[in-house]
Amino acid sequence: MSSDSPNIAVPPLDYWHESRRPLTSLVFVAPLLVIYEAGVLLPGGDAARNGVDVWLRALLDAVGFGQYFLLPVLTVCILLGWHHTTRQPWRVSWGVLGRMAVECLLLAVCLRAILGIQDALFQATVVPVDRAIAMVVGRGAEGATLPQRLGDLILFLGAGIYEELLFRLILLSVVIGGLRRWGAGPWASVVWAVALTSFIFAAAHYVPPYGEPLEARSFAFRFVAGIFFCILFVYRGFGIAAGAHAGFDILAGLLP
Repeated sequence: MSSDSPNIAVPPLDYWHESRRPLTSLVFVAPLLVIYEAGVLLPGGDAARNGVDVWLRALLDAVGFGQYFLLPVLTVCILLGWHHTTRQPWRVSWGVLGRMAVECLLLAVCLRAILGIQDALFQATVVPVDRAIAMVVGRGAEGATLPQRLGDLILFLGAGIYEELLFRLILLSVVIGGLRRWGAGPWASVVWAVALTSFIFAAAHYVPPYGEPLEARSFAFRFVAGIFFCILFVYRGFGIAAGAHAGFDILAGLLP
């Protein structure tokens, strides 16, 4: 090659762009997905299965696709297909993954702070913050045995992945696209889709047989959390939304 030949190199992506890419999101959530799917196969682990996971598997089984590993495979394929449509390079900057974990932890702390602020706005009730957290994540850490804590950890990882898959990656995207086709503007379609899917997200936690009794305070927080995760998905991508979701559940449900 002659000395005057151009040296063409692909410019590196900045963190905020790289961390939003579907391929990076897949690599980031892959360990969580593996731990969850392996954990529910352990003796007694089926009790920790996430409700959305059960719904999606039941739907697949109803249409004749009951193979156990089909759902995680579909999750991987959806993210790979999404990345393919973006026509971005098939490479991952491994150094960005640690920064994504830190960001998810900070966002989880922010969401727990939001819960505290919301609790202050419900001063007319007598339910304390710790009880409100317990209602949101299922049960508190106090008095839990080690097997219960491990089961909760598996459950929270599944919630981070499959709830974000259903309510944000699939449902939010479909509703935004539908509203755009019906003539809504870009901003209006996003706002209405965020509100609608956040309401559905909150309501889904009370659907029998896996739901809990309807309680206004926990419903209100889950609605706000749904908006929070929608904003993360739109601006920060699937990986950050799923990681922050799992991080919040772990922070609120396992730590005293």
